Amino acid sequence: MDHERFKHWENHTTVDEFILLGYNEYPILLFIAFLVTYLAILLGNGLIVVVTTLDPALHTPMYFFLRNLSGLEMCYTSVTLPKMMVNLVSGDRSISLPACATQMFFMLFLGGTECFLLAVMAYDRYLAICLPLRYMTIISSGVRVGMVVTSFALSLPMQLLQIGLIFSLPFCGSNEIDHFFCDIPQVLRLACADLYANKLAVYIENVFFVVVPFLLIVTSYVHIARAIQRMPSATGRQKTFSTCSSHLTVVSLFYGSGMLVYLCPQTSDYVKFTKLFSLLYTVVVPLCNPLIYTLRNREVKAAFGKLFCKKQSMEVGAGVG
Repeated sequence: MDHERFKHWENHTTVDEFILLGYNEYPILLFIAFLVTYLAILLGNGLIVVVTTLDPALHTPMYFFLRNLSGLEMCYTSVTLPKMMVNLVSGDRSISLPACATQMFFMLFLGGTECFLLAVMAYDRYLAICLPLRYMTIISSGVRVGMVVTSFALSLPMQLLQIGLIFSLPFCGSNEIDHFFCDIPQVLRLACADLYANKLAVYIENVFFVVVPFLLIVTSYVHIARAIQRMPSATGRQKTFSTCSSHLTVVSLFYGSGMLVYLCPQTSDYVKFTKLFSLLYTVVVPLCNPLIYTLRNREVKAAFGKLFCKKQSMEVGAGVG
């Protein structure tokens, strides 16, 4: 029990709101940068959702999962960036406890869902490459919908429990969060109570949502690598690997930055870097996701080309009419 943390907490004023310190230098420049980035994330991922929905050639399991990932990225970024931009413009960095709890819940819920969805996408690639003859039978339309729904369903109850445990704690003394959103480590530092149950819950959640999906992804790609090595044609090996490279890039960015934030020891010297690492999985990954999947994927690029050509043809036809 951390007696030194809270033995005199009764003498302090109970906190009813937090202050998100975030980034406070050059607010106008940062606002413009984050606004452009946010619009690019919505546009890029939105286009992927539209293209993979409208083009019949992309009505395959892989692009079904990509469509859900892009939709998830738009929601995930919308939890933090709009609030950050409002803070930069208004100068008011306060956030009430209910708003902080809501923001944290959606960050954890959507982040946990993305961890499982990336694992599902790795399993999809494993089936397509290692069991091609049974692929469409195993991963039917009902199965892939069930996989996405399960990814959301697994995350929901655990995140509700996590939020309940955290925001049932008393908060006193300082109310400043040295971050741009309400994240677990920073909020727990302000609690005046025994944190054993909370630390245990965070540990279990990290194992369940980070370690387990990551091991499933690694296992899938170990089998994929073995299957690629057995292919007699160098061209075939290169083509097969190219279908996995986009997903591998996204996994590396998302899990790499997430593990740096949540699995590394939270020492005082390390905390200052968490804001930077958090930007990677909350902003950089959603921004890069459309670029990674379009620049490395001929089918998606071809679908974009058909969509824009069709739009131009309609505009020309309307002008002639």
